[in-house]
Amino acid sequence: MKLFLAFLMVALAATAQSAPPAEGGTPPAAPQAPQLMFFPPDTVVATLDGEKIYASELQAVLSTISEQQRQMALADPKSLLEQIGLLRRLSALAEKNGLDQKSPLKEQLAYNRMLTLANAQLNQMANYSEVTPEEAKRFYEQNLDVYTQARVKLIYIPFSPNAPSGGAAGDKKALSESEAKAKAEKIYAELQKGADFVKMVREHSGDPTSASKDGDFMPIRKSDQLPQEIKDAVFALKPGQISKPVRQPNGYYILRLESLDVEPFEAVQGKLMIELRQSHVNEFIEKTRSSLQIKIERPEAFSSMPVSTPKP
Repeated sequence: MKLFLAFLMVALAATAQSAPPAEGGTPPAAPQAPQLMFFPPDTVVATLDGEKIYASELQAVLSTISEQQRQMALADPKSLLEQIGLLRRLSALAEKNGLDQKSPLKEQLAYNRMLTLANAQLNQMANYSEVTPEEAKRFYEQNLDVYTQARVKLIYIPFSPNAPSGGAAGDKKALSESEAKAKAEKIYAELQKGADFVKMVREHSGDPTSASKDGDFMPIRKSDQLPQEIKDAVFALKPGQISKPVRQPNGYYILRLESLDVEPFEAVQGKLMIELRQSHVNEFIEKTRSSLQIKIERPEAFSSMPVSTPKP
């Protein structure tokens, strides 16, 4: 018997909204995983109208509602079973009246069934797609740059679009873009002559987070969501080399590459296996999509048309 879970969710939500607040403003207890979710699916947990209710049926219900609704439902099992019983009787009555064979409900049920089965198939493929350790190791070795991270130190010279011009390069006031550029180029020139990078960080960097760590920045990978100009500058360097000032919307960066480190295969193998399984699924989806044979018989059915509104 199908359960129309949306109905149950609405009913539980209404119950949750009417629940009284905890006295004295006591914060709610931390959420806990319901024991029911760990029962074997074929465990009989109740009877309803003389019929067995299996754990799998309640697990399906609880997995589709919010944590708050789940706690409310489990706190009052009788009400939960009443809701399920009501849904069962209403859906049975709808089938008796042939509503499941009438449009548009017939098509909606078919679509929901198709969508559920499609998601189940994709999940099964993602969980059980075969990826051998050899395939994972081969991918790793062919894509070492993906697992390479750069450790860098940086000096940041910020500028403000509204900063007045004319201040001295050493002033702590907000710099204009031209002043920041000139300051960054001067610092770069001094570094090229052998100036101590960490000393320059402490004296000039406008990034307090990295400056407090002598210029250390988080490890950078080519796949990170960072400006491409920054990544290009970093990975063009060899350890110990310093980049020319790199302009960004709010300042100039001078970067020194400390080291390039490759994560060992053992450290990334688990994550890589999952990614490769998902890659297999994506390949299957694209192959299936490209094999579909589509012919639009009535193009006008997919265009918009004016909708008349009733006069007041």
